[in-house]
Amino acid sequence: MEKVRQVLSEVPLIDGHNDLPWNIRNFVHNQLAEFEFDTDLRQVVPWSKSAWSQTDLPRLRQGMVGGQFWAAYVPCESQHLNAVQMTLEQVDLIKRLIEKYSQHMQFATSSREILEAHDKGRIASLIGVEGGHSLGSSLAVLRTLYQLGVRYLTLTHTCNTPWAKSSNVEQNDEQGGGLTTFGKAVIREMNRLGMLIDLSHTARRTMRDALRTSKAPLIFSHSSAFAICNSSRNVPDDILRELASNGGLVMITFYNYFVKCGEQATVADVAAHIYHIRNLIGVDHVGVGGDFDGINKTPRGLEDVSKYPELFAELLRSDKWNVLDLKKVAGLNLLRVLRQVERVRDDMRTAGVMPSEEVLDSPDTTGSCSLDINSVQRAIEV
Repeated sequence: MEKVRQVLSEVPLIDGHNDLPWNIRNFVHNQLAEFEFDTDLRQVVPWSKSAWSQTDLPRLRQGMVGGQFWAAYVPCESQHLNAVQMTLEQVDLIKRLIEKYSQHMQFATSSREILEAHDKGRIASLIGVEGGHSLGSSLAVLRTLYQLGVRYLTLTHTCNTPWAKSSNVEQNDEQGGGLTTFGKAVIREMNRLGMLIDLSHTARRTMRDALRTSKAPLIFSHSSAFAICNSSRNVPDDILRELASNGGLVMITFYNYFVKCGEQATVADVAAHIYHIRNLIGVDHVGVGGDFDGINKTPRGLEDVSKYPELFAELLRSDKWNVLDLKKVAGLNLLRVLRQVERVRDDMRTAGVMPSEEVLDSPDTTGSCSLDINSVQRAIEV
C-alpha cells in the first residue's frame, strides 16, 4: 500500500464520474447552507440512511482523489421541458460547492489546471454534463455550457435525444440510427470547443458514429467491459478496438450491475475489467470512473470514495503491473486525452473554423414549454 500511496501523491487520481450534485438536489434542494461536505456524511441524516451516498470530503481525502468530474445530471423526464434550466442549476451548484470548500477543492477546466490543483494539494474539480437532453438540441446551449466551465458532455443518458440513440433504448441497434446529421454537428462543435465527448450510456451505433466523426479522442466516463459483463452499458471489444485507434479512454465503473451483471462484485472483479481492456488494447486506454453517489450496489472493497487505493493495490498484486502503469490508470491517461482534445481545439482555431450554425432538421415544438417561432406573427411598429 505504501507504493500505491506514493503513486497517488505523484499523479492525480482522476475519477470520471460522481453523482453527488444530484444527491444534493434530492436531499437538500441545492441549499448548501444545509450541507456539510467536510463532515463524515455516514453520521448525518438523510445521507446516512441512503444506499446512494458514498462521497464526502474526509473520504475523498482518505481515498487520495486528486481530480473529480462532478456530474451535472438531470433526469430524462425533463427533456423538452426544463432540462436546460435544471442543468444550469446543477452547474451553478457544483461551482458554488467548489467555492465553499476552496481549501480542499479547486475548479479546473484544463489539463494544466488539474496539475496546478494537485500541486497545491487540492482536488481538481471539473464538470461533466450527463445527457444530451440537457442541450435542448441547441449548439448555442452547448457553447454556453462550455463557457461556464463544462468539460465533457455525455451524448445520451437513459433516453434517446432527437439526435442520438441511448443504450437503454436501443440495445441492439446495429441496423438502426446512431447519430443524426445534427448529432454529428454536435461532435464537430465539441471538437472545436475542446470539450470531451463521453460515450457512456450511448447505443453501439452512436458510439461507432461518434468515433468515426470525431477528430479528437473520446472517453467512456463510467463504463466497463462487455466481454466480462454483457450489459448494454458496457463497451464491446470491437468498439474498444476502434477506441484505441481513436486514442480514447474507458474509465471503469464500480456498479455491481455493470461489473458482475448484478451479482455481488469485489475489488478483484473491477480489476478484471481493467485487465481485460489492458490486454485487448493496452494500458494507455483505461482509467477509473466509479459512479459513486449514482450507484446503490458497490463492490466489496470499493464501498465508497475512500477505497480507491485498494483497487490500485489489487492491480499491483499482478507482476504485470509497474508504477508507470498505475500512474497511467490513475490519471496520466485522462490528462493525455484532455491534452489531445485541447490540441485539436487549438488546431481548429488556428485553421479559422467558426462556430457551427447547424440546427435540428425537425425541432420538437410539441411540448407545452416549446415555442414554434414561425407561428408567432411579428409585431411591426409603424
